[in-house]
Amino acid sequence: MTPRRTSLPLRTAAIPAAMALTTALAFLPTTATALGRDGDATTATTATTADGPSLSYVVNTRPGQDPSRIRKAITQAGGTVVESYDRIGVIVVHSANPDFAKTVRKVRGVASAGNTRTAPLPAQSTDDIDTPKLLSDKERQAVAAKASAGQDPLEPLQWDLPAIKADKAHEKSLGSRNVTVGVIDTGVDDTHPDLAPNFDRKASVNCVTGKPDTTDGAWRPSAEESPHGTHVAGEIAAAKNGIGVTGVAPGVKVSGIKVSTTGGFFYTEAVVCGFVWAAEHGVDVTNNSYYTDPWYFNCTTDPDQKALVEAVRRASSYAERKGVVNVAAAGNENYDLTSDTITDPSSPNDTTPGDREVDPSVCLDIPTQLPGVVTVASTGAKGLKSSFSNYGLGIIDIAAPGGDSTAYQKPEPPATSGLIYNTLPGGQYGYMAGTSMASPHVAGVAALIKSTHPHASAAQVKALLKAEADDIACPTEYDIDGNGTVDAVCEGGERYNGFYGAGLADALDAVEK
Repeated sequence: MTPRRTSLPLRTAAIPAAMALTTALAFLPTTATALGRDGDATTATTATTADGPSLSYVVNTRPGQDPSRIRKAITQAGGTVVESYDRIGVIVVHSANPDFAKTVRKVRGVASAGNTRTAPLPAQSTDDIDTPKLLSDKERQAVAAKASAGQDPLEPLQWDLPAIKADKAHEKSLGSRNVTVGVIDTGVDDTHPDLAPNFDRKASVNCVTGKPDTTDGAWRPSAEESPHGTHVAGEIAAAKNGIGVTGVAPGVKVSGIKVSTTGGFFYTEAVVCGFVWAAEHGVDVTNNSYYTDPWYFNCTTDPDQKALVEAVRRASSYAERKGVVNVAAAGNENYDLTSDTITDPSSPNDTTPGDREVDPSVCLDIPTQLPGVVTVASTGAKGLKSSFSNYGLGIIDIAAPGGDSTAYQKPEPPATSGLIYNTLPGGQYGYMAGTSMASPHVAGVAALIKSTHPHASAAQVKALLKAEADDIACPTEYDIDGNGTVDAVCEGGERYNGFYGAGLADALDAVEK
């Protein structure tokens, strides 16, 4: 598995070229983007000289401070407040003053402040993309002919459902309509026939600018944007309605919380907005299959990156205090996240990335490595850690199917591809792979647990996720490509280890206990 080397922060894996010739695979677009409806910020008239590019910042205040006083100081430093999340002490700001963060950090009551990007507003991304290759009508008809009683027509391609016993779970429960999973992602196409029946409009929003936009349909991806969020949403809650595919929890609701720019960047202000929105709009579980741009790892020793970590931590913790279970993808570089050092070649990904050595204990992948977040590793069709999945004892909480190269882990018939098949915008379906696809399986199981135990707290749902997971021991030797070289080292015992955490998510136990 070639490691992902793209400007996109999504947790979708790169697939060997040979495999792309034989399987339908949805890749992610990276096109030029505008920040959003707010456009470039204008600076307040102050004595501060605004002679740099306009950037976005987060300012984190200390507890008990008067936010109006700090907002006034922000204006005096050449900043314009976009949104002030006073309940968590995070203020989103635009400023063209190159010394803005340095100046505001000196203000009494400010805990930290930092720019959320290195590219000026709006960010640009110009990588070429691959167009999703879809199954033909004839191929889909052939699959539908193999569907057994009770299966949706394309469900035979979904080897991932029986892998976590979701097919057996559906015989007992499809999940509750009172449970909503928020897909914090690139947007969700709620017009898709497999998503429309379960879509929760009231819990959906566009957070790209860091300020909620509730315009009807603002949560949808445009034709130029990534299909990622729509695929994730289908994995969680595609309706069991005799059309297409089936989700892990096909009876629950799903919402679209769009936080990605058109170019595929997930900036801190948008992610903060997404978590706060979920906390305050009846969302029970969030799925987070991305890392927060522009840094793969945010080093708390750097004043700017430290502020980004703190802002997202506050937002995700606020959501959890409101009862939300936050689930996140572990990443696709086959990194041992407990290593002393990791070479990060992809940061900052919105300008010019370069190799840097980071210590993952102080340089965090957010939201994945934040306290309270359920970190998900990926498995393939044979139940082994996916060739690309990050890992690490004490980091990975649980595992779930995210797919792998068919050359490494081939599913049993009638499934033909080792990737994950699900919904795409425009009523389409296609394959994707990555920890991005593993995470929504866990989010779906969490939704089933919440359906079974409607009064359970976030902590109780997380405890049940782990307690009900099926134990998987470390492999004797992990040589996934069979070339005689060990590709990763698993530490820990059968009940808890660095590859699978507490084990493989179990949907059947989720509806029984």
